Amino acid sequence: MNELKRSFGYERIVTKERLQQKKERPNKQRASNSKQTLLRIWHAIDEKRGALIAVLFLVLISSLLTLAGPFLLGRVIDEYIVPGTWDGLSTQLLLLIGIYAALSLSMYTQNVWMIDIAQQTIYKLRTDLFAHLQRLPIPFFDKKQHGELMSRLTNDIETISQTLNSSFIQVFSSVITLTGTVAVMLYLSPLLTVLTMTIIPMMFLAMRWITRRTSILFKEQQRTLGELNGFVQESISGQEMTKTYAQERRMIEQFDEKSAALQKTGYWALVYSGFIPKTMNFLNNFSFAIVAGVGGWLALSPASGVTVGVIVVFAEYARQFTRPLNDLANQFNTVLSALAGAERVFELMDEPQERDEGLVLPPNHIRGDVRFDRVTFSYGKETILNRVSFEARAGETHAFIGPTGAGKTTIMQLIAQFYDPIEGTIYFDEHRATDLSRRSIRDQLAFVLQDAFLFETTIRENIRYGRLDATDEEIVQAAKQANAHSFIERLPEGYDTVIAADGEQLAQGERQLLSIARAFVADPAILLLDEATSSIDTVTEMHIQEALLTLMKDRTSFVIAHRLNTIEQADVIHVLRDGVIVESGSPHDLLERRGMYYDMVQTSRSNSS
Repeated sequence: MNELKRSFGYERIVTKERLQQKKERPNKQRASNSKQTLLRIWHAIDEKRGALIAVLFLVLISSLLTLAGPFLLGRVIDEYIVPGTWDGLSTQLLLLIGIYAALSLSMYTQNVWMIDIAQQTIYKLRTDLFAHLQRLPIPFFDKKQHGELMSRLTNDIETISQTLNSSFIQVFSSVITLTGTVAVMLYLSPLLTVLTMTIIPMMFLAMRWITRRTSILFKEQQRTLGELNGFVQESISGQEMTKTYAQERRMIEQFDEKSAALQKTGYWALVYSGFIPKTMNFLNNFSFAIVAGVGGWLALSPASGVTVGVIVVFAEYARQFTRPLNDLANQFNTVLSALAGAERVFELMDEPQERDEGLVLPPNHIRGDVRFDRVTFSYGKETILNRVSFEARAGETHAFIGPTGAGKTTIMQLIAQFYDPIEGTIYFDEHRATDLSRRSIRDQLAFVLQDAFLFETTIRENIRYGRLDATDEEIVQAAKQANAHSFIERLPEGYDTVIAADGEQLAQGERQLLSIARAFVADPAILLLDEATSSIDTVTEMHIQEALLTLMKDRTSFVIAHRLNTIEQADVIHVLRDGVIVESGSPHDLLERRGMYYDMVQTSRSNSS
């Protein structure tokens, strides 16, 4: 189906998003979206929740050990160092070493487990997203840059991966450490605790001011990155066209424009987010200065009951109090970027899938009768087909001719169920197309196209793509029927030769022969053929024509061809103009009518003589 879409060359309808989003969504809506996104990520971890609970338990243990170290150190200072008592000091020091050793082991274990959780979750998300893409309707891809979709599948998924790998543990650990630190600080000195916590209002005001701007900028950065990726992917695919029309300079200018947009959004996103750690660092030092000044005065006042050990330990806890805040601030940028990426991923996963309900027919159940009953179709506001009607009986060959844009390709796409008609009905045998599952219909279709799409795998697997359960013997037989066996055998690895991107090492005619072999393996009831014998040498064309005649035998075939001599054996020829069938009949009947087909034949003969 991708092969048909790539080769038919219809005009894609691309909707361009705005380069800059200047209106900020309401905070309430943004918070709601972030909450829903986090909830969906939580659901994605479903299979690893047991392991996640174990990680959270280890994080709790690590946080408690982090708090225990300084507390024990203060005890050593007050009970052993200040009094000059050496009895039992070595035991306390060994205990302190044990605490930090257990802390290191716990942190290492939780990191390893979290990596496994993150990778399994990302694997599931990536697989689910790719599977969802395969089920989206063709009109969706008409409106999206392919590179932008690739960016969601790679870059946006990667930002989620980075957050799960590192930020999740860091955030949870910081919250626990912060809570425990405040509790211990209150136990040691309520006065110093209150003074230390005066930085919190300033911190939250600064964070609110910064994050209101960075959240928008990070989303814009992900969007412009997707646009840039889409442009790069299309420019690489269209290199031949670019060089043919000497448009390299224009392509560079367009790339520079999109790259500059990404540079601008990336610059401001990082500038604003860079305020966070710097602001936190200032507030951290400000808090430490308060503790040092006030704590020193308390230590010198006998009535305060504050010892040197308490001041040393409190200073360390004051550092620990601001360190989680610093960590939270530093991780905030990563989390914002991940949320922006996750929103884009889930936005794509929320796109409605292609309709595929309806009667599921057994294999080989469709005879091959196809009927269009007053079918109308439009791309946007442009009407492509207008009340088109025809009937093809099983085994007949119907050819469509007419000028570019007459609607020939659209008829093929409607038969393939890539689109639904705006009006009218399409029938397969006695069934309405809408009453059948699309898979049932497409299982009975095969495509042979001018620009045959080949995958980067072996020739054997490319032919087997027509029917995945085909045996090696059936593949060889199909290649022989398609007149492809002889050239395949001449290749270095024969059927195991790996084809490069789009089959670049093969001639166009050889690629078409492989496409015909693929159709033989599929053994369909209905064939769709588009320009299958253009732009190739005479000998190869003879091989293709011979193979096609064998392939088309006893199958309903629909053919598009600009060269009239390739459709002289058709049962019925339909002449289209401006989306309307202006005449239909056998080649002989149409010549006798001396209508549009007659004029085209005379013109063709004059040009060839």
